[in-house]
Amino acid sequence: MQPIAVITGAAQGLGRIIAEQLLAEGCRVAITDRDREGAERLARALDPEGGRALALALDVTRKEDFVAALDAVEARLGAPTALVNNAAMTPTTPVMEITPEEFDAVVAINLRGTFFGCQVFGDYFAGRGHGRIVNIASLAGQNGGTASGAHYAASKGAILTLTKVFAGQLAAANVTVNAVAPGPLDLPSVRAAVPADKLAGIVERVIPVKRLGNPAFVAKTVARLLGDEADFVTGATWDINGGIYMR
Repeated sequence: MQPIAVITGAAQGLGRIIAEQLLAEGCRVAITDRDREGAERLARALDPEGGRALALALDVTRKEDFVAALDAVEARLGAPTALVNNAAMTPTTPVMEITPEEFDAVVAINLRGTFFGCQVFGDYFAGRGHGRIVNIASLAGQNGGTASGAHYAASKGAILTLTKVFAGQLAAANVTVNAVAPGPLDLPSVRAAVPADKLAGIVERVIPVKRLGNPAFVAKTVARLLGDEADFVTGATWDINGGIYMR
C-alpha cells in the first residue's frame, strides 16, 4: 500500500522539507497551507508531472477545513494513511508584551489546529483500522524555549499532552500518534526570527553540540514514524535538540 500523507503548513520551512522527504520515499502527499498559491507552487516544483502531490488550502483553525481536505485527498489521491500536524505560528514577542489577541492567535494555530487534525483524521483512521499521526512539537514545549515566545512554548507543551491523549484513544484501532520535538534548526525562519548575533550566542553557549539542527534529519524521523514498521511506537516524543534538553 502506497502511503498517502497530509501535511499542514507545508508550503515552506520544515513542512516543505517533510513533503520533499515523503515524496522521495514514494509517498503521495497533500501539501496543505493557508497560503494556497504557495502550496500550489511547491506541488508543481516537487511533482511536475502531477499525480503524486496535491495542493490544498487549509486553515488549521477551522475544523471544517480539515474535513474538506480529507474529502479532497480521498477523492483525488486515495485514502490517506498519515497526517503530519506541522502548521505553526512562531512569534518571539517578550512575555510581558504579548497581547491577548496575539496569544489567542498562536494557541489557535499551534494547539487548536493540532487538536482538530488529530480529531478529524484520527477518527477517519480508526474507522479504517490503520493510520499514523505525527505532531510537530518543540524543545520550547519542554524547557520553556531559548528564543521563542511564551505563548509558542506553552502551545507546544500542550501538543505533547495532546499527543498522549490521542495515542491512548486510538491505540486499539491500530492508529499511532507521536510527536517530534526539534530544537533550533538551520531554517530561514529561525535565522529571520533570531538576530544573527543572538543566534550565534545560542549556538555557542546553549547548544552542547554547537550547531543548529539539520531539518532533513527531522523530516527523516517523521517519515520513519509514519511507516508501517512503527506500529509499536505511540505516545512518544522524539527529541532532536543537540543536547539542550536531556532526559
